[in-house]
Amino acid sequence: MSFRATVLSLYPEMFPGALDLSLAGKARAAGLWSLDAVQIRDYATGKHRNVDDTPAGGGAGMVMRADVLARALDDVAGPEDPRPKLLMSPRGRPLDQARVRALAAGPGAVILCGRFEGIDQRLIDARALEEVSIGDYILSGGEPAALVLLDAVIRLLPGVMGNEQSGEEESFEGGLLEHPQYTRPQTFEGEPIPDVLLSGNHAKIAAWRRGEAEKLTRERRPDLWAGRDASET
Repeated sequence: MSFRATVLSLYPEMFPGALDLSLAGKARAAGLWSLDAVQIRDYATGKHRNVDDTPAGGGAGMVMRADVLARALDDVAGPEDPRPKLLMSPRGRPLDQARVRALAAGPGAVILCGRFEGIDQRLIDARALEEVSIGDYILSGGEPAALVLLDAVIRLLPGVMGNEQSGEEESFEGGLLEHPQYTRPQTFEGEPIPDVLLSGNHAKIAAWRRGEAEKLTRERRPDLWAGRDASET
């Protein structure tokens, strides 16, 4: 069964976007994954088809309504749907490679893209939405974040990458940043490729790459390095 993504958005025309290009686009054309982009406003009622209202207790902005979102979610993913229901949210759990791999191993995902000041908490609780963040910053809506999440997941689906080993030697696999990469020309602006990479000694190459990955992780992502230390004690 192919990976099936359903995205609920006020701007479904943003999808598939970049996901229709390169590896993801070829994989979708080959049937390795599918995408349905659903217009939330189709589930609104009344003359103006409002999907939001003023926040209870006062304050700036608007909040997306629980009743409208519930109708949309229930229509596209009933109680028997095994896919996780995700809400792209800056207050969510940070997306990491482990969660990406878990999603790629599953049947797909239902992704809700919020707008305005957010969505009614009662909808999050009632439909057990998993809040996911792609970083400590604010976007205009959840759509760009959903595209990032899907891109990260799709590339790990079986048959998407030509060389499956590529997905095992990247940043964050094993809790480390990726080691430096080199290719032709052998010398660029006076800088040669490190000799060890041209030695043909695979054990030495592996040790060098591991050492460089550890050095980069310590210098650039002390949080990742600290996490590794904690997990190894």
